[in-house]
Amino acid sequence: MRYPFFRFALALLLAAASLTAFAASSGAMMVSGCWIRSMPGDVPSGGYFQLMNMGDKPVDLQGVSTDAFGTSMLHRTKTEGSTSQMVKVDKVTVPANGTLEFAPGGYHVMFEKAKKPLTVGSTTPVTFKFSDGETIVEECAVKSAAGN
Repeated sequence: MRYPFFRFALALLLAAASLTAFAASSGAMMVSGCWIRSMPGDVPSGGYFQLMNMGDKPVDLQGVSTDAFGTSMLHRTKTEGSTSQMVKVDKVTVPANGTLEFAPGGYHVMFEKAKKPLTVGSTTPVTFKFSDGETIVEECAVKSAAGN
């Protein structure tokens, strides 16, 4: 062992670099319970999930995408009296140290222009993009129109 100090210094440098890379890639956001409603033909499908912000600052969900559909848009169901309508939103804020649920009748993702029929019981990857620069890819279950 001719250069023990050099090897030790190199090992420390590599360890520090890998810790820095790990810290940079770990974010405050978590996605869970993701599922997509399978609909017949060209009928748009809804996407639902829970978001958890484990950080001390609010973070916006800026977009969702998947190769299974041509377009994906963030929506919110708005009810006034006996009338409900879907309203497109540009972003949705998840509070610091808080959660936000995307569920039928509330916030949801509208997936349109399915590239092929979805099979109930399968999964499809969906990419979530956040304002803090974080991107999460989550496998979302495909469920029947009844949500089963």
